[in-house]
Amino acid sequence: MILKQYYLGCLAQASYLIGDEESGRAVIVDPRRDVDVCIEEAGAMGLTIRHVFLTHFHADFVAGHLELRDRVGAGIGLGRRGQAAYEFTPLQDGYSLELGSVRLEVLETPGHTPEGISILVYDLASGSGKPHAVLTGDTLFIGDVGRPDLLASSGVTAAELGGWLYDSLHTKLLALPDETIVYSGHGAGSACGKNLSTDSSSTIGIQRLYNYALQPMSKEQFIATVTADQPDAPPYFAHDVSLNKSDRPTGAVEIKALDLAEFLDLRSSGAQVLDVREPIEFEGAHVVGSLNIGLSGQFASWAGTMLDLDKTTIIVGDNGTEEDAAIRLARVGFDQVAGFLAGGMQALDERREIVGRTERVTATTLAEQLSSDSAPVVLDVRTDVVQVGRSRGAIAVVLDVRTDGERAGKHIQGSIHIPLARLRDRVGEVPADRQVVIHCASGYRSSIAASDLRRRGFADAADMVGGISAWEASKLPTVSGPA
Repeated sequence: MILKQYYLGCLAQASYLIGDEESGRAVIVDPRRDVDVCIEEAGAMGLTIRHVFLTHFHADFVAGHLELRDRVGAGIGLGRRGQAAYEFTPLQDGYSLELGSVRLEVLETPGHTPEGISILVYDLASGSGKPHAVLTGDTLFIGDVGRPDLLASSGVTAAELGGWLYDSLHTKLLALPDETIVYSGHGAGSACGKNLSTDSSSTIGIQRLYNYALQPMSKEQFIATVTADQPDAPPYFAHDVSLNKSDRPTGAVEIKALDLAEFLDLRSSGAQVLDVREPIEFEGAHVVGSLNIGLSGQFASWAGTMLDLDKTTIIVGDNGTEEDAAIRLARVGFDQVAGFLAGGMQALDERREIVGRTERVTATTLAEQLSSDSAPVVLDVRTDVVQVGRSRGAIAVVLDVRTDGERAGKHIQGSIHIPLARLRDRVGEVPADRQVVIHCASGYRSSIAASDLRRRGFADAADMVGGISAWEASKLPTVSGPA
């Protein structure tokens, strides 16, 4: 038996290859959209991919089931409650598929979604008669369970799904032997749960003991517990669900190199400029009005959160990174990428008037500014009116863009709090009359936020270098509890 996990840190997402060496047949479960790796590795192992199963209609990424259908002729399997625009095999309790000495059996486990399934994996050569592993999709995570609130706007309530989830866990998954290995669909960093572990696998027994959502409680208590304090669902989730249900076009991602004139024409026509370099490079010099989301972090999910789905995207990056950026954007359903600026920022050497920079403020400098007794005023000599305005000397406003949980653990006294995922909807709460210094944990999210505010007209938005980690390293005080 071959069972391989493919983990994509950018999306905190796992897909699986299950194969049988003797028969040479394989199944892929929950593939990402770019399926080259699993096709190539299956071929290297002498396996032919015959089937592709989705544990549910994914919201956080576009799956590669259609790519596998079109490229290798794999048959698609979905939970029997699923409705899709393409041909598929409906999978229900008891459905079994044998691949030589490997058998897969389906458990219907609705709750995260109505059509959710889990897949038992049996190694028939072992002779144990017990499942070796269970692929739980988004029903059971390591340390958490799937959230039941994402479909609240589609006619099924969080309470209904939560009740189904409770039953799926207690009558199906917790009925499995303790030694059954658990392989889930996501890890820490996914918005599909609130307490996901960084571990790549576990067992039913360990989860029974330590998973907060599996502890003894009534169904009503369970629903209240798993629906509370969930992270914000990014706006692209509904779009990706729709793509995963539709018979969309497939094909390799192609990206065009744009000369400066083409790039500027698209920018003038309303295309959004996405700079995928690291924050320190972006803040040193960037195209005015561009959004910075570095490739080193959870690029795809933040791109899906911060970009506009209905706008064309053009990319600025270091040479050789642009195609990777386009592939990652395609993973979350952003297909309208018109191209990238050939030559990167060096192409703008003669156009310095459209090159901007973001001020980087150290923790100690910010602390000194915040300790000032009073905000200075600015004299507008054109009107002889004294005004408090955006001046270099005005006391800064500190904006914390971390999550609610991070904020409650520790924060800078007097700072305001808007999680990055909510910044688009709450930008009106950001003071416009003085400098805004933004921080997160270490600097990745704050650079996104600073670039987003600057493109929305907050010319004095600045980034605190190193985030709250640098603040604490400088021996500066924090407070805990809700703001």
